[in-house]
Amino acid sequence: QVQLQESGPGLVKPSQTLSLTCTVSGGSITANYYYWTWIRQPPGKGLEWIGYTPYSGSTYYSPSLKSRTSISRDTSKNQFTLQLISVTPEDTAVYYCARAGPYSAWVMDYWGKGTLVTVSS
Repeated sequence: QVQLQESGPGLVKPSQTLSLTCTVSGGSITANYYYWTWIRQPPGKGLEWIGYTPYSGSTYYSPSLKSRTSISRDTSKNQFTLQLISVTPEDTAVYYCARAGPYSAWVMDYWGKGTLVTVSS
């Protein structure tokens, strides 16, 4: 069974960089046809797809967040990370990492529990 666990600071100041790590167990992030995804949910709002890094190691981002987002991976640790620069209070949300696939990048089969990140001074 694949398990995902988000980790990182729960409080970030405005204009700083939000950094989260997702540690994956029970499956390799290099396994073919899977997409390692970040999604967030602001308080009282719906889910927002941020981006993913697929098995090939490339990256794809939401157009609305692309200029501020970077997703990378460490295959030796079986982890992938999210960095969001120049955060504002509007970036306050529960952040989830998830696995999508196989073949479809839009169907998630495993999720982390999520971690609340608050942007506040």
